[in-house]
Parts: sequence; structure tokens; C-alpha cells
Amino acid sequence: MTSVSEAANGTRSKAARVAGLSMVLWRRLGLAAALVLAVAIPFVASGYHTFQFTQVLIYAIALLGLNLLTGYNGQISLGHGAFYAIGAYTAAILIVKLGVPYWATIPVAGLICLVTGFLFGLPALRLEGLYLALATFALALSTPQILKFKKLEAWTGGVQGINIDKPDAPFGLPLDGDQWLYLFTLVCLIPVFWMGRNLIRGRVGRAIVAIRDHPIAAETMGVNTAVYKSLTFGVSAAFTGVAGALGGLVTGFVAPDSFQILLSLYLLVGIVVGGLASIAGVFFGALFIEFVPIYADQLTDLFGDRAKALPWAMFGVMLIACMYLMPTGVIGLIKSLGARIARSAVRN
Repeated sequence: MTSVSEAANGTRSKAARVAGLSMVLWRRLGLAAALVLAVAIPFVASGYHTFQFTQVLIYAIALLGLNLLTGYNGQISLGHGAFYAIGAYTAAILIVKLGVPYWATIPVAGLICLVTGFLFGLPALRLEGLYLALATFALALSTPQILKFKKLEAWTGGVQGINIDKPDAPFGLPLDGDQWLYLFTLVCLIPVFWMGRNLIRGRVGRAIVAIRDHPIAAETMGVNTAVYKSLTFGVSAAFTGVAGALGGLVTGFVAPDSFQILLSLYLLVGIVVGGLASIAGVFFGALFIEFVPIYADQLTDLFGDRAKALPWAMFGVMLIACMYLMPTGVIGLIKSLGARIARSAVRN
């Protein structure tokens, strides 16, 4: 009986290993297919749809930054639209006022937002939960007003904002402006996500997650909570600033009213819909906040002026439906289905 039981356990263990290897293989194949599809989009889509998918990539970078802070570290932020604005204005000022090449403004925007986020995170250490959320909410509310300040108007353009000329493709590549900006954004996205993935999977990432789950235990184990929280805030702001700089380039225009509190709320919605504490989930969240409002707005065209409030109502209904059907986000649903398939394979 013992030998039969051991043989059965060995068979199950082997089946589990095979299932695990197949999941890894499918994950890698899926990643390769997604990369091929991403590269092909600007060559098969129209200029407008290419612009939309470029916005999806930009939002994905911003959502990754917010997810590092809120999903992995547990600090709630309602003000990341402010860092998005800082990144966008940094790029615009460097390009228009100082003549810096557009590609060089991306790391500068990230660095400035890194310092700004780290400094903002220091006093925010005294705040937690809803109090921190309110502090970041105030940051998002005040940023557009600061950008309109008359003494800064020579740099920020005041209410009128700053126009940015869209760059042409280099080296005589046969690409139009939208195609090149899409590919440029994709090239910027890959190292950002590589850094985010390595950060989460390394020692720093384990400390960040430990602070979220068991802050007292983390301090007992020697984790400097203050340093890691401020560092996470800075890195999160840096990623969002990079997204803002790319967003300014793609739209060709920055103005204070483009960065109202609604942007910060959209970013929070994106990480919840995609899945908290998930790197892959930010792409699903980016798709949601880019396309759902657009399709909701199209309802106004169908029903006329009497349905001006209908798009927001539909957006709210779709958001509630997502939270009801996928309480752990899209990526949580995918993982749940994958686990069921793996268990079924082991049983068989």
C-alpha cells in the first residue's frame, strides 16, 4: 500500500511539474505574441487608432508607477496626475524654451519627478490611509492652479499652455509622426517595465510588500520603513513623470486644465480594474481608461443633447460591473482561470 501511495504521489508531483512548465511556456509565448502584436499595431491601424494605442502605452507606464505605490506598498494616492503634469511640463519647457532634444527630456522628467516624489513622501510619512489620500488629493487639486500662476507664466505659458511640435522619424525612416511616436513610446516602455519587474522581484520589492502586509514585523526584521516608503513614492512618481513627458510629446500640447483631478482618479480606476499589485494588469487598466470613456461618449451622438449625462452613467455602470464580476481585477480573473486549468490538468 505504501509503495502504491508513493507511486501515486510521484505521479501527481510529476503532473504538477509538467503543468507548471506548460504554464511558463504559455506565458512566454503569450509575451512574445503580445510584443509582436504591439510592434505591428502602427502599421495596420489608422493614424487615430495608433494615437489611441500610444495613449494606452503611456497610461500603462503611469499605472505601473501608481501600482508600485498603492498596490505593492499600500500607500493610497489620489494625486498622481500632479506628477504626470510635472513630467509633461518638464518635457515641454525643455523642448520649447531651452531647445533640448525631445528624447533627452524623458529621463530628465523622470529624474525631476523622482526627487519631487521623494521629497513629498518625507512629510507624508506621518500620514497613512485616508489621510495620505487626502494629502495627495490636495496636491492634484493645487497643481493646475500653480501652473496658472502669473509669475510662472513665462515658463509654463499660463492658462494657454505650451505647444510642442511633434518630432519626425529619425534617419529618414518611412514613418509618419504618429507611427514614430508609438514606436518611441514602446521603446521607452520596455526598460521602464523591466526596471519595475526587477524592483518588485528583488530585495527592495520584498521589503516594499512586507511594509504593506506587516509593517511592525518589517521594522522588527530591520527594514527602514521611512526610507522605503519615501523611495517607493519617488520611484512611483518617476515612472508617472516619464509617462507625462511622453503624453506631452504625443498630444503636442500641455495646459493646466489637461491635468485636473479627474486624471488622478482615472489612474486609480486603472490599477483597480487591471488588478492591484500586478505588473501585467496595468495594460488592461490602461485599455479601460482609454477606450471605455470614448465609447461611453459616443452614446451622446446616438441619443442627442438630451443624453449629455448618459456617458458618465454608462462609465459608472461599467465600472461597477467590473468590480462585481472581477473583484480582484482582470489579472486576478485570468490567474483564477489559469489555476483552475492547472488543477484540472493535475487531476487528469
